[in-house]
Amino acid sequence: MTSGTARTVAFETVHAVAEDDAYANLLLPRAITRAGLSSADARLATELAYGTLRRQGTYDAVIAAAADRPIDRIDAAVRDALRLGVHQLMSTRIASHAAVNETVDLVRRTAGRSAAGFANAVLRRVSRDTPGEWMSRIEQTARSDDERLALRSAHPVWIIRALRRALAHEGRVDELDALLSADNDAPRVTMAALPGLADVPAGHARTPFSRLGFRAGAGDPEPLVRTSGGRLRVQDEGSQLAALALTRVLPVVAGERWLDLCAGPGGKTAVLAAEAHAHDARLEANELVPARAGLVRQALAGVPGEVPVSEQDGRQRAASAPGVYDRILVDAPCTGLGALRRRPEARWRKSPADVGALAALQAELLVAAIDALRPGGVVAYVTCSPHLAETTGVLAEVERTHGDRITQLDARAAVQKVSRSRLDLAVPADGSLRAQLWPHRHGTDAMFISLLQRL
Repeated sequence: MTSGTARTVAFETVHAVAEDDAYANLLLPRAITRAGLSSADARLATELAYGTLRRQGTYDAVIAAAADRPIDRIDAAVRDALRLGVHQLMSTRIASHAAVNETVDLVRRTAGRSAAGFANAVLRRVSRDTPGEWMSRIEQTARSDDERLALRSAHPVWIIRALRRALAHEGRVDELDALLSADNDAPRVTMAALPGLADVPAGHARTPFSRLGFRAGAGDPEPLVRTSGGRLRVQDEGSQLAALALTRVLPVVAGERWLDLCAGPGGKTAVLAAEAHAHDARLEANELVPARAGLVRQALAGVPGEVPVSEQDGRQRAASAPGVYDRILVDAPCTGLGALRRRPEARWRKSPADVGALAALQAELLVAAIDALRPGGVVAYVTCSPHLAETTGVLAEVERTHGDRITQLDARAAVQKVSRSRLDLAVPADGSLRAQLWPHRHGTDAMFISLLQRL
C-alpha cells in the first residue's frame, strides 16, 4: 500500500512551486522531515513531486484533453492534484485504481466534493487509455515538429531550440534526444570529500571523473554529511570539476588571495576553502541574497579557519578591491538550463525574456572580476547553463570590450587535468578553449567552464 501522507507531501510541494514560486529542492526535504515520513514514503513523495514537475507540460496537455477545457480554467489546487494523479497513471507502476482513488480523496480534502467529482471524471477518462495512446493523441495537436518534441520530451519549445543550438555549436546536434531524455532522469546523489580534509568513505563507489567525488548509495545522505562535520557533502560532479579547474590550473603560491564572487549556496565555496587551506591561500566569499549567504556559511563549517562572507552586489564587491585577487570564481546567476534534472520546475519557470537580462548581468560580473584580478590572476567564468547567450555570447562580448586585458587559458585541459579519467570534451565551432559538460555525456549538470587570465 502506498502512503496517503507521501502523496499529501508531494501535492503540497507541487502546489507551492506553482503558486508561491517555491523551489522543490529546498521545500521537499523540509516537508518530508516535518511529516516524519519513512524512507520508503520519502522516496515515494520525492518521485511523485519531482516526476510531476519534470513532465508538467505533457501532463497539462493530457489533462486539458481529458477535461475538455484549457488547463488555466481549472482551479489551481485541483489542477495540481490532477497533475500528480496523471503522473501516477502515465509514468509509475502504481495501480490505476489507487492512483485515481487517492487523488480524488486528496481533491475532496483540499477543494470539496464537487471538485472531487470533476477530478474523478478526468482521471477515469485518462485511465481508460494507455500512456502511449495519450501521447499520440496530444502530439496530433502540435503545430510543428518542435512542438511535438516539446510534448513528448516535456521541455518548452524555446529550451529545445536553445539546447539544439548549443549542441550544434559542438557539432553534436544528433545528441538532442539523448540530452532531453537525460534531463528527465532522476540524478543519482553525488557527494564530495573535501580535499585534504576527508577521504572517500570505504565501501562507496568513486565517481568517474572528479577526484573528490563518490556515490552516496541508498538512503538519505544527510547522516553522512552530519557525522563528517560537513567535510563530506552532496555536490554534483560538474561543480567539483569547475572548482578544481580554477584552483589547479596554475600552481598555487602561498599567500594568494581568492574570491568566490557569487557564492550561494556554497558548494563550490567549500571546495575552494579546502583547497585554500591546503595551500596557505586566503579565500573570501560574497553572496548578495542573505538567505543564500547563510547557506554559504553553513557550507564552510567543515573547513578550518575563517572565510569572511560579504553580502553585496557582486559588481560592487569586486569594484571595491581593484587588482587584488589571484583567483576569482564567477559562478554567475543563470537560467539553470543545465540543471533541469535536479531543478525540475526551472524549465517551466524561466522564459526567453530572462536570458537577455541574465547575460548582461553575467558580462558585468565577469568584467568586474577581471578588474579585481592582479596581473597574472585567473577568473573562472562558470554557469550551469549551456545556452549560447549565457556562455559563448558573454565571453565574446567581454573579449570584444576587454580583449586587450585578458587571455584564455585552456579550460578543457584544466578540467581534464583534475579528472580521474578521460573526458569527452568537444571543441566548439568558434575554436574557444572553454569546457562544456553534459548530463547525457558525462552524467553531470551541463556545466560551462571558461578560464581567463589577466594580462
